[in-house]
Amino acid sequence: METPKGKTSASRPKMRTPMSRYRRGPYSRPLNSSFKSPVRSPAPALSSSKDPASVAAEVEALRKKEAELKEQIAQLEQEGYDVEDLPECIQVLHRYNEMKDVGQMLLGRLATQEGVTTREMYSKFDLELED
Repeated sequence: METPKGKTSASRPKMRTPMSRYRRGPYSRPLNSSFKSPVRSPAPALSSSKDPASVAAEVEALRKKEAELKEQIAQLEQEGYDVEDLPECIQVLHRYNEMKDVGQMLLGRLATQEGVTTREMYSKFDLELED
């Protein structure tokens, strides 16, 4: 069976599948090859090559650090801090940081509108640069 331009139906262009638009370039690797990062990671230290004396020293240093941290926790608890208050404190800090970000954004926009630097806006509103 011939079509109007003299071509047979067998030579019709193939229908495009949904994945045919995702063709890869001529220099690309196959999709099933493993990913190689351009960033080199440091070689991991082999614990089997350490001598027992250095491992024992490392363990002792970790035990000292643990004792120091427990002492700091006990001191904070004596000062009235409680672990159960921590989530509320974190939530308050998040709220504070969000409000501070909005304030800095507003100062930046005001500075842009007035054609001055943000530093000048801080001094105009009697704000510390560390605020």
